[in-house]
Amino acid sequence: MAITDRQTATLALAHALSAAERGLPVFPLSATKLPALRSPHHGDVPPVRCRGECGLPGHGVHDATTDPSAVRALFAVAPRATGYGIACGRPPHRLIGIDLDIDTTHGNDSVAALRHLALEHLFTIPATVTVLTPSGGRHLWLTGPPGVTVPNSAGRLAPGIDVRGAGGYLVGPGSVTAHGRYLLATGTAHLAPAPCPSALLHLLRPPPRPHHPTSRNSPARQGQGLVRFVRAAHEGQRNTRLFWAACRAYEHGFGDALADALTDAAVSTGLSAQEARAAIASAARLTTPRRTA
Repeated sequence: MAITDRQTATLALAHALSAAERGLPVFPLSATKLPALRSPHHGDVPPVRCRGECGLPGHGVHDATTDPSAVRALFAVAPRATGYGIACGRPPHRLIGIDLDIDTTHGNDSVAALRHLALEHLFTIPATVTVLTPSGGRHLWLTGPPGVTVPNSAGRLAPGIDVRGAGGYLVGPGSVTAHGRYLLATGTAHLAPAPCPSALLHLLRPPPRPHHPTSRNSPARQGQGLVRFVRAAHEGQRNTRLFWAACRAYEHGFGDALADALTDAAVSTGLSAQEARAAIASAARLTTPRRTA
């Protein structure tokens, strides 16, 4: 099925405009769930760390806007867009996305894991906007309070539970991807995103940085463990292990320092250096909050 036809692109824009009207910053996505616009700095040497300051489109989540005219302009230069992303962490909603993946291979039940966390930490999972993903997972939309930054994370709460916070984005309902369509769950379309329970918000906030770099859990020691974890990957695990290890490194503040070692470890398992660097860059984007002026 061709999913880049004019009707799909028109529907994607319509859904994006509807979300923008509700105060949700949006930007166009391709069928791969990645930003539909190529960076204007692609190929620049050294890499330019621009987050939209240049004024040109093509900065992914940093292009996100609630201005209808700006939304139309973004989609006009992204004719292959089949969906839209919703930037998390931005006012007025300060959206937090709880991404519950389905992993039948390893038997991880992320929904049960979230319920267990709720029982353990004495909070109730509120009725809120819920988006069903093509893989059978779901996204729960919650809102955060002013002055609180929730970082992106992958599997830190529990296996199969990813968090989309500041600098991250959720695929909006109505988007079409190579694997199917994102849909609002029955009975949630009329709901507003519910406030994040305070106990869950505490779990979502970043852990304190260690104060003793020479301790057993020092960045250097943790980094060696992550490199060994990547080096031990077998075929079929290489990208997953590398991405997981890079996320952990960036969450603990030494991702850039470990990037070369992780790349070398991934190359030793059979990945190309280009594939390894791309996976590490994705981990950096996912776990690094957007800087504000």
